[in-house]
Amino acid sequence: MTGERRQESAGYVGYEYREISVPREYASLCLDSYPCFGWEEDPNQGRPGRRRSPAIPVAPGPKEMETLCFRRARSISGKAELTRLQRNFDSCIAELRALERSKTTRAAAAALTAGVLGTAFMAGSTFAAVSTPPVVWLTILLAIPGFLGWILPYFLYRAMVRWKAAQIEPLMEQKYDEINEICERGSRLLH
Repeated sequence: MTGERRQESAGYVGYEYREISVPREYASLCLDSYPCFGWEEDPNQGRPGRRRSPAIPVAPGPKEMETLCFRRARSISGKAELTRLQRNFDSCIAELRALERSKTTRAAAAALTAGVLGTAFMAGSTFAAVSTPPVVWLTILLAIPGFLGWILPYFLYRAMVRWKAAQIEPLMEQKYDEINEICERGSRLLH
């Protein structure tokens, strides 16, 4: 009986667990890359009685976060270096997310400003039209930039996003190259 217990305990592997939340667009990259740091998908997350985290919406729209569950053997060799590489990987993902957000931040601010200015001109045009007596020439003069302020934001937003995307594309490629190098170093440590 004690011989059977010894054999069972010799096969025991202790694990450490990690849950990460990433945007759905980076979920595949993380699932492919985390094994390079000794992690594997936690097979217990799909068992009955276990709660699998649903996708959590960040904001209205297509961007959603996905929770990924991993486990890694506690007795893995080179754990300190693998953890350092994993932190570098996580910071690269965070930088990619920041670069992606930077595409639209300035464009949204510029489009919003143009829309607010257009609304201000339209308000001035309305006040000129309802004044006693109506000032028709001022109404027309203020309505023209008002309508432009309402039409322009769409085109301004698209042009600024294209310009910013072209500007940050090389930076994003550098980050993907850095991620590739980090994963290769982690994979070499495991083998």
